[in-house]
Amino acid sequence: MIKPFIGGMTWGWTGIRGTWGNEETIRSMQLMAQRLNVNWTAVTFAAMQEHPQATKIAYKEAPTVTDQEVRHAIGEAKRLGLKVVLKPVVNCADGIWRAHINFFDHDVPCEPKWSDWFASYTDFMLHYAAIAEETGCEMLCIGCEMVQTDRRESEWRALIRKVRAVYSGLITYNCDKYQEDHVNWWDAVDVISSSGYYPVNDWERQLDRIEAVVRRHRKPFFFMEAGCPSRQGSDALPNDWGLAGDPDEQVQQTYLETMFGACDSREWVGGFMLWDWPAQLYPENQASSNDDYCMFGKSGEHVVKRYYTQKTREHEEANG
Repeated sequence: MIKPFIGGMTWGWTGIRGTWGNEETIRSMQLMAQRLNVNWTAVTFAAMQEHPQATKIAYKEAPTVTDQEVRHAIGEAKRLGLKVVLKPVVNCADGIWRAHINFFDHDVPCEPKWSDWFASYTDFMLHYAAIAEETGCEMLCIGCEMVQTDRRESEWRALIRKVRAVYSGLITYNCDKYQEDHVNWWDAVDVISSSGYYPVNDWERQLDRIEAVVRRHRKPFFFMEAGCPSRQGSDALPNDWGLAGDPDEQVQQTYLETMFGACDSREWVGGFMLWDWPAQLYPENQASSNDDYCMFGKSGEHVVKRYYTQKTREHEEANG
């Protein structure tokens, strides 16, 4: 188990260049800390490649937030007493989910290649690894839900070795839901993490499956993403952010209570980095009509604060 418990929230998705350095973003992070009693946050943003078979990641260009904005967000989190996971993510500009980034297993002339993509991705990740080191981030997430890349074990191991040459903190990889037992290089990272978007009635079965992975690798584990939209039907498909359904705070509240309850009896679950708290919050008086993952102003907010406060108290009592 990670010590202390990670009571975290993802902040800033999806950051757009020029939007992270104002008073509104500072207020957003302050409210996150106050309302949820978090002790960690994941400063999270995206860089773009044109499509799933493109081999250039344009992280120095808009819409990616600037390095100054990233440093500002980390600094604000530190000022609030939070530990930070820096989480740079690659997205495809054409809207195809990053899990579908994929190339031929064997190089073919005139076709895009894994070697070209990993060269660009390594450059991208080393850039932010240096910022994570400079700013004292406690953890770096080197990838998120990149399912088709997971099989490229040698490339990931090479990337991790290069990251360790410039970054001294903890390294994790955020595999996608249902993929925890399909990554063969967990031994190369410090912490196993995954996206816990499991149906509300399936948590126990999925935790049994994940536990076998954690026990086998003897690594700390936490959910780098987890949560549920406040929308009717989302408790059965919490990863489907586009699901049709009316706003419903109770769906989110019950989901969070069920998830926390199931995980609380598993001592190997080291915490959560819930999804997600945007840099620009909706007006609180409109919370009941918001059907997204953020729980600002909703009944789920109280569930999170109560659980995180409980876990913090348990840690303090256990450590005198």
